[in-house]
Amino acid sequence: MDEQHFDQLVKGVREMKRHMAGKSVPGARTTELRAPDVRTIREAARISQSQFAKLIGVNLRTLQNWEQHRTQPTGPARALLKIVASNPKAIEALHE
Repeated sequence: MDEQHFDQLVKGVREMKRHMAGKSVPGARTTELRAPDVRTIREAARISQSQFAKLIGVNLRTLQNWEQHRTQPTGPARALLKIVASNPKAIEALHE
């Protein structure tokens, strides 16, 4: 590796560190995805934590972590939560 390529690599690592720290990096784009408020969604559906976790197919502890904002739902769980948020009665379809 020549010196020019090494310098570019070091510059890229420094920019990555700045980006991860939330600082502005030229050319970097970010998209903020608002995490669903899992507790509000579950309460609107009028269902207990254990029942809700079972119906959406996650561990109770996972649901509790989401509700306490220690972790965030991703993928299919996030999509299902959006559906239930827009229509709390949609959870009834999972009972069948």
